Amino acid sequence: MVLHKVLGLLITLGLSSPLVAQDKPLTLLESGLQVQGWEAVGRIDIGRNGHCTGALISDKLVLTAAHCLFDKDSGARASDQDLTFRAGFRNGRAAAEGRVLRSVVHPRYNPAAGTQIDNVSHDLALLELIHPIRSMGVTPFAIYSEPRSGDTVGVVSYARGRLQAPSLQERCEVLQRDPTGVLMMSCSVDFGASGAPVFGMSQGRPHIVSVVSAKGTGHIGGVMRPISLGVSLGPRLDTLRAALDAGDRRFIQAPNPSANQTTSEPRAMSAGGGARFLRP
Repeated sequence: MVLHKVLGLLITLGLSSPLVAQDKPLTLLESGLQVQGWEAVGRIDIGRNGHCTGALISDKLVLTAAHCLFDKDSGARASDQDLTFRAGFRNGRAAAEGRVLRSVVHPRYNPAAGTQIDNVSHDLALLELIHPIRSMGVTPFAIYSEPRSGDTVGVVSYARGRLQAPSLQERCEVLQRDPTGVLMMSCSVDFGASGAPVFGMSQGRPHIVSVVSAKGTGHIGGVMRPISLGVSLGPRLDTLRAALDAGDRRFIQAPNPSANQTTSEPRAMSAGGGARFLRP
């Protein structure tokens, strides 16, 4: 969930990429004109104090990160009744809202395994809403093939200090694609951005290519810059859709955290020069 305590850890990564200097800064989408076209991105409220970001991929399905549904300390699964998706939320109002009927996570996601690379690669969840959202202007996003290293992407997210309106980073870069499918990106994310959609563009329209899972900082081209990790979609998302259709309890039930694992410290990544990441 979002409001995890910041551990104050300096995270370093040795990368060099001349294109990252062209990353665009965050733009706060405060006005109706600015948010137009992004209304299907929304804030997920988790109980009274938790927040994540999600996006509609159909009128009843919200795509987000699996770790958003688990308490950081106890590993307990959030009740679906405590989840509310607020599409296009800004300045206290949403374009549309939906309560959650049920949620599914990938069976290979372990809430106690932190940001281990294999766990990040399965950090994906779907929320099924009780009622479809069919409000004018709230158009679900299509899912497209995953980007490659060097591709330009963008992120729309809610986060600490900007929970009242979404922010757009229109241009950042995929720095690396791990063999497991995890994307390492130059995109700037913060606590609350977990589950945020990562966008590519096709024929002038945004489509989702990944979901934000973790964040850190690293040396890129000699400058300390934000680093983020994204989850690949493809077959993983297909599996979750099928699980919902079949009512598969392996997915709907929460995995049991292992007794010998803890989430109190960030996990070391197996790639990327020994970088370590935190949940945003």
